[in-house]
Amino acid sequence: MNDLSYIAIEGVIGVGKTSFARLLSERLTTQLVLERFEENPFLEEFYKEPARFAFQTQLFFLLSRYKQQQELKQIDLFHNLLVSDYMFVKDRLFAHLTLEEKELQLYHHIANLLEKEIPKPDLVIFLQASTDHLMSNIRKRGRSYEKDMSREYIESLNQIYNEFFYRYKESPLIIINTNEIDFVNNEDDLHELLQVIVKPITGTIYYNPRREVL
Repeated sequence: MNDLSYIAIEGVIGVGKTSFARLLSERLTTQLVLERFEENPFLEEFYKEPARFAFQTQLFFLLSRYKQQQELKQIDLFHNLLVSDYMFVKDRLFAHLTLEEKELQLYHHIANLLEKEIPKPDLVIFLQASTDHLMSNIRKRGRSYEKDMSREYIESLNQIYNEFFYRYKESPLIIINTNEIDFVNNEDDLHELLQVIVKPITGTIYYNPRREVL
């Protein structure tokens, strides 16, 4: 871990990115940066009327995440390990799913300008899960603005994420299948994940734990 300064955790809505980022930060005693999704004033309207509010929602997220990423420059990354529950590039994944062609062209023009100043993570952790598992988690946490979220939307998002990280080569990557583990409530599951993460990582590593059938 000594050669790492910035770890980013990614995954589809409902997979547990923020929970895992908090736990990882606590165990490794790091700086923690969390996405401020609740500040987006268009988010609830987007889930009700995606076509009408997609561009406003996406642009707000892009600029908000850019501002937050700029704040990372105030942290001494050479002396403080940083854990974040998102990557800046995630915005493009959502944009490809939600925006019309002309909106997407304008979005890319803005994003290309902003990305030049964004720090790159030294390690990315992709939390992977089935759509059934994600929908179950979303229902359990019961956020009001997510009650109108469709299975089709999560299914499409899951596919985009899987395709993106299948090709991802920009930094060391750990892909973790979370379908059969509970790192929030099961200390053994969390310990096993930490054992994988603290080892030196090069390229892409797949971690696919399976429960023993008794």
